[in-house]
Amino acid sequence: MALNPDWLSGFIDGEGCFHVAVNKNDGVRFGYQILPELTVVQHERDVNLLNRIRTFMGCGVVRRNHGDRFCWRVRKLDNLINTILPFFEKHPLKSRKSVDFHKFAGVVRMMAKGEHLNQAGFYQIVKIASEMNTQKPKDIRIKIESTRR
Repeated sequence: MALNPDWLSGFIDGEGCFHVAVNKNDGVRFGYQILPELTVVQHERDVNLLNRIRTFMGCGVVRRNHGDRFCWRVRKLDNLINTILPFFEKHPLKSRKSVDFHKFAGVVRMMAKGEHLNQAGFYQIVKIASEMNTQKPKDIRIKIESTRR
C-alpha cells in the first residue's frame, strides 16, 4: 500500500506527538536545552511502516524506543522547518492535537530565528512547552523560573 498525505496526516493525528523537551544541560546558554521533535511510536511488528513514513517524508530516523517499541523521530531543525511544518500546514490535523502542532510550529519558527538564544525568547519557549500535551502547565516552567531569581 502506498502512503498518501491525507492518510499520513490522520495517522500522525492519532499516533504522533509534537513535543518540545526542555532538558537540563549545563553546557548550553541558559542551562537547559530546547529540543522540539515529532515522534511516532509503534510496536516492532510495524517498524516497516515507520520506515515507509521516514522514506515518504524524506527525513527523521527510525530507532528502537524501548523494549518492543520503535519510533520515527524528527528533531533536526532544518527538517522541521522545511518538511514537517509545511506538510501539516498543507494537510492539517483534525483533532485537538492541532493546537499542540500550532504551538510546536511557533517554537520551531522562533528557534529558526535564533530567539531561543536570548533570554526573553528562551523563557517564552519554555512557557509554550509547559502548556503543550497537557491540560495544565507542567512544573518545568516553575523550576526554570526559580533559577532566574
